[in-house]
Amino acid sequence: MARIRQSDVDEVKARTNIGDIVGERVALKSAGVGSLKGLCPFHDERSPSFHVRPQVGYYHCFGCGESGDVYSFLRAMDHLSFTEAVERLAARIGYTLHYEDGGAAPETSGRTRLYQANTAAAEWFRAQLSSPEAEAGRRFLGERGFDAGAAAHFGVGYAPKGWNALRDALRAQGFTDEEQLAAGLVSQGQRGVYDRFRGRVIWPIRDITGQTIGFGARRLFDDDNGPKYLNTPETTIYKKAQVLYGLDLAKKAVSREHRVVVVEGYTDVMACHLAGVTTAVATCGTAFGSDHITVLRRVMGDDTTAGEVVFTFDPDAAGQKAALRAFADAKRFNAQTYVATGPEGLDPCDLRLERGDAAVRALMDAKVPMFEFVIDQRLSDFDLTSVEGRVGALRAAAPVVAELRDPLLQPEYVRVLARRLGMDTEAVRREVAQAGRRGGRTASGTSDAPENPGPEGADAGASAVRVTLRSLPRTADVALERDALMGALQYGHLVDAADLDAAFALPMRHPGLDAVRQAVAAQPDRTRIGWASGAVEAVREPYRSLAVELLTADFPALTETEATASTRSLALKLQLRSIDAQKNELLGAVQRVPAESEEGRRVRIALRDLDAQRRTLTDALS
Repeated sequence: MARIRQSDVDEVKARTNIGDIVGERVALKSAGVGSLKGLCPFHDERSPSFHVRPQVGYYHCFGCGESGDVYSFLRAMDHLSFTEAVERLAARIGYTLHYEDGGAAPETSGRTRLYQANTAAAEWFRAQLSSPEAEAGRRFLGERGFDAGAAAHFGVGYAPKGWNALRDALRAQGFTDEEQLAAGLVSQGQRGVYDRFRGRVIWPIRDITGQTIGFGARRLFDDDNGPKYLNTPETTIYKKAQVLYGLDLAKKAVSREHRVVVVEGYTDVMACHLAGVTTAVATCGTAFGSDHITVLRRVMGDDTTAGEVVFTFDPDAAGQKAALRAFADAKRFNAQTYVATGPEGLDPCDLRLERGDAAVRALMDAKVPMFEFVIDQRLSDFDLTSVEGRVGALRAAAPVVAELRDPLLQPEYVRVLARRLGMDTEAVRREVAQAGRRGGRTASGTSDAPENPGPEGADAGASAVRVTLRSLPRTADVALERDALMGALQYGHLVDAADLDAAFALPMRHPGLDAVRQAVAAQPDRTRIGWASGAVEAVREPYRSLAVELLTADFPALTETEATASTRSLALKLQLRSIDAQKNELLGAVQRVPAESEEGRRVRIALRDLDAQRRTLTDALS
């Protein structure tokens, strides 16, 4: 494959805001001037330690150590090659790439072709919904309260009943049978490939960035012997355990409101969004699980207990089983979890159809804490009129209360459980405490292990392998060197080059910081986009991780103007420190040589010059 010109690679990166790219997958909050912070997408954590610096185009996690630029982020998250990452970002900003052989862009392959095939299929399915054959599909949607505008908003389409309509349409657009198979759009038969989806309403399933990665299809005709709902099979880009339908549309509201509503189907998502509950999402042919929680926590910015996760379940046995299964994982949320059950067992789609948008919104207001819902399910299996039944119910429900993370909520639920059982509160409290100990957790249900919120919470054991901000000595000299390098890497493009050149020509006293200084000093142009990340990559081991942290840590300033002034001030202080050190050496020499000797005169002249330089620097600092 031809290589993309390096100038184009640099230009695309310069025109791309890494905060926008990361922000499509992670809820980012301001963490000071020029810094954003969120939950790391590379490891599971409860407190945010993932920092993004848009102006230098770099990210770093102070918990797991992952770091890089916008290309490395896309490659890690979407498993792209370097070329594919550049091509995707270039397409995003409408930039035409040039290749070193001077020819046109090479034919893309792999994952990129799967995205393209799915996008083409989604457009084709949408167009089919207006065809005469799709009357059954339009009637299905209309009977559920969805007009043409709603269908268009969610990209709903129709798959004709024929065996090869989609296959032939995509062949005409240049997609091979092998590519269609890899995308899950066709199936392999004895006589060749044939359309996987036939005679069905089609919902495009998109990833969090809005790219179509698969489809969900609902049966329409009685002669269709397939399942009621049929999804895309697992492919390179479609992993159903990690996908939530509607998240691409809901992510902004979820991040803003710190609330998500988990419903059971595509039409429920549509009904909720059209009713104004725009935080609704659904799983795609699989149970809600830990991977879904990981995705939602990052989008919610789930680092406090202020958020809400609302599950809607049918009140039947299957719904109760789904609720209990969700409860097993719900403790992984920091947010509070709730259950909302529709009146008379109506799901959001039927509820909107029968009682209107307001009823769907009211359903969310009628939610109950998931703990209460699960406790009620546990108690429903026992005869509470008998002593044996009440004791059995207590033993079944106590572990639920023991799982409560909030130490203020747990005593209240102990009293609630005691009232429902008609038992002594102290007896219930003792059983809950024993259940907590059996579960290996603290009374509040939280782990005793500390979190790693940032540089100060990084793994102490890592310092034995790599030098980090946390492992630096706590001395005034080190603090000056650390802050000067941090400011230079983050705001050096705004500071007079002469001030930084003079400062970073001077050796630093800490070996790790001096290694970073050398890399900074070696950069020929600090106004060039990406110079700081280039400097970081040039730092020798074991100090590169320290350089990454200096590039991404929170610089102590409130505004960019203040940060620029502070960086210049720190550079001047490094020069002052050097002058003072030279002065001290010369003052010692004055005591050792005769005052009227030639050497004595040279020392006094040197002292006078240093005093003049010091006054100039001091005036500049004032």
